[in-house]
Amino acid sequence: MRTVLSGITVDCADPQRLATFWGELLGREEAPTLPGWSQVGADDDTVPRINFQPVPEPKSGKARIHLDVTVDDIDEGVRTVIALGGRSLDERHDYAEGVVVVMADPEANEFCLVQYYDAS
Repeated sequence: MRTVLSGITVDCADPQRLATFWGELLGREEAPTLPGWSQVGADDDTVPRINFQPVPEPKSGKARIHLDVTVDDIDEGVRTVIALGGRSLDERHDYAEGVVVVMADPEANEFCLVQYYDAS
């Protein structure tokens, strides 16, 4: 049996707003999906699509799973997220292999910007 990670679904209040944010951040197109939902990426993309599912309840507490977004320049990545309506959670981790900055999208879903250092 073959298994493939084909999509990630995010519960949210405003699917269109989050699809626009994530589409811009990741340079991916929005695609048609279920009524009331929004989607970034297509079913046949080489990377998983991201689905945004409307739910009535607000987010509460820290997410138990999050996305990592690799960038070439961590400072530029932080500025881009903020310009798109996200925010920094003022948490930065510097490691020998790179740096991680914890961010949040417009609905406070946490994710990490990651810049890996050149190993050469």
